[in-house]
Amino acid sequence: MSSIVIVGLNHRTAPVEVRERLAFPSDTIGHALRGLVEREEIAEGIILSTCNRVEVCVLAGEAYKGAAVVRQFLSAYHGIPGDELSGYLYHHEGEEAVKHLFRVSSSLDSMVLGEPQILGQVKDAYGYAAEFRTIGPVLDKFYTKAFSVAKRVRTETKVASSAVSVSYAAVELAKKILGDLKDKTVMLIGAGEMCELAARHLLSAGAKGILVTNRTFERAVQLAEEFDGVPVRFDELLSHLKSADIILSSTGAPHFILKREDVEEVIRIRRNRPMFFIDMAVPRDIDPDANEIDNVYVYDIDDLNNVI
Repeated sequence: MSSIVIVGLNHRTAPVEVRERLAFPSDTIGHALRGLVEREEIAEGIILSTCNRVEVCVLAGEAYKGAAVVRQFLSAYHGIPGDELSGYLYHHEGEEAVKHLFRVSSSLDSMVLGEPQILGQVKDAYGYAAEFRTIGPVLDKFYTKAFSVAKRVRTETKVASSAVSVSYAAVELAKKILGDLKDKTVMLIGAGEMCELAARHLLSAGAKGILVTNRTFERAVQLAEEFDGVPVRFDELLSHLKSADIILSSTGAPHFILKREDVEEVIRIRRNRPMFFIDMAVPRDIDPDANEIDNVYVYDIDDLNNVI
């Protein structure tokens, strides 16, 4: 009898340096989904990949075999030996898988209880599976019900009323390290929702200016105009970085966009004036070795957990 199976890891079971190795960038998700459902035992499949979790949900011929196939898929796709992953992965099947998806979609399993982003991310995962035709009637019904449950949780309970966003936590961390933000210039690398939320909080905290860069310059222009900031072309990032005191980064890049040597050069130009990096991306955007440079402070998504 076919069974729904979820295999994954999240912020509680694996640190960011493990999660980033299993992340699926949006531009590769179609290839990954096709590879998943081509495997024996797998009839339907959806992949959810966010900064805090990677989960693969499948309809499998047999639950035990399906879970094993998904584990093998994750290992093979990312080139990571299975024994390196086994201690970080969890799996749910049948009714437990249903309950887990409902909790995830309703943000009851999030790092920030009640945060609003996860439902949109689950819907995006569903959309990709529909686009690449890896979802069928069983998972379609399963996810449609999850969306309905999530809506009821948000409207009929107070779960979201005290939610503190990850981007708000990032700003609180900046204030804790740097103190008053009124004289600080901020650079946003990536113009996605997390950076937009962070910009709002930074302006509320009195930041004096915002630089915005994005691979799509038009999006950087759009967000910069919204916050009376300055757009920066992505290939000019390093030349403008010297002006920034606080750098918040959240892109979908599969590799570091700022290496240690880049930061060393910028801090030299700044004559060692402190720089504060908050890396909200998974995979990470900022080389963590940059944290070893004097007057450079690099915090990643897991560090924010201690602020919330």
